[in-house]
Amino acid sequence: MTTIRRGRTTIEVVTADITTLEVDAIVNAANQQLKGGGGVDGAIHRAAGRAKLQEACRAIGGCPTGEARITDGFDLKARHVIHAVGPRWKDGTKGEDDLLAGAYRHSFRLAEESGDRSIAFPAISAGIYGFPKEGAARIAAAESLAAAETGKFDRIVLCCFSGADAEIYAGAFEREATS
Repeated sequence: MTTIRRGRTTIEVVTADITTLEVDAIVNAANQQLKGGGGVDGAIHRAAGRAKLQEACRAIGGCPTGEARITDGFDLKARHVIHAVGPRWKDGTKGEDDLLAGAYRHSFRLAEESGDRSIAFPAISAGIYGFPKEGAARIAAAESLAAAETGKFDRIVLCCFSGADAEIYAGAFEREATS
């Protein structure tokens, strides 16, 4: 685990199951339809109670790429699930960086508006959506550090699936924090 302090905010990079973390909100790497899929999305739907979370997502009706929507956490430890839709990587010239940064910013804004002081993110778009991990990590680090500067969060967690991914994200945080 890597820990960085920025003002009153602790930022952590961990390897864990995001559904087990003790935070106010967890972010789901969602699809535009907000339908439970595989990977992190499927794990969150199962842990929250698939039928309850699917009904809440159905009521929202979808989410554009680069934005996020919020639901209750239902059976999760987290009070809220923030469904962030990151971009599919094409070639880096289709606004992918801006869309991914937007997904993080929207997630932080929704958490703040809901009174959530701690939030955990997966590696949005860095899995089956094919975003290069180093670039995704750099954007996650920059947006998390910017959110920490606001003083509105006590804890921000970047939750990685593997130790190798956690090393990439930790390195990005260390580079961004010193630049």
